[in-house]
Amino acid sequence: MTDYENRQNWDIHMWPEMHAKLRELQKLINSAPPGPAINMMVFTVSSLVSGCRHCTAHGAYGLDRVGVSIEKIQAIWTYETADVFDERERVALDFGFAAGQSPSVVDATHHAALRGHFSDEEVRTLIATAACSGFMNRYNDALATVTDTESAEWAMANLGPLGWDIGKHVGADHERRPGAPRHAEHADRRRESTG
Repeated sequence: MTDYENRQNWDIHMWPEMHAKLRELQKLINSAPPGPAINMMVFTVSSLVSGCRHCTAHGAYGLDRVGVSIEKIQAIWTYETADVFDERERVALDFGFAAGQSPSVVDATHHAALRGHFSDEEVRTLIATAACSGFMNRYNDALATVTDTESAEWAMANLGPLGWDIGKHVGADHERRPGAPRHAEHADRRRESTG
């Protein structure tokens, strides 16, 4: 099916110590102010501009799981003109879009805009989010990580109309995990927002 041979052997999950530390870092960043929704929007737009379809699918699906509407998730593709974002969210998305490019095009205007809407603590979180996105984008795109069935099916249904496709992340059946990565804080927030 693909020209990749046993690529799952290089997956981050095969390095348990690193995987555990990475999950810990992601949990810390995602839950820090300004909060999971904005942090994950920055992760998703950075992944989108970097071209990592695997991380774009996971970021968008993660937004769905924390209670962000499908309309708003889809609007990330046209955030500059979409009317579903407030100015604060748009500033964060501008920053994430600039930070996700290679080389980064973040400049003093992005810094000034961030200062107008976020505290120093929140800006540090947004920078950490973009940096974590960069690491995950490079690792998963270099490996051509096989996207799990759950995330891929969600992304095809909800992002496919925007032009997303799984590309090299499709994998053979034996390479594919059935479920998306689970984050307890996501499930808890989803229950709270729908409960």
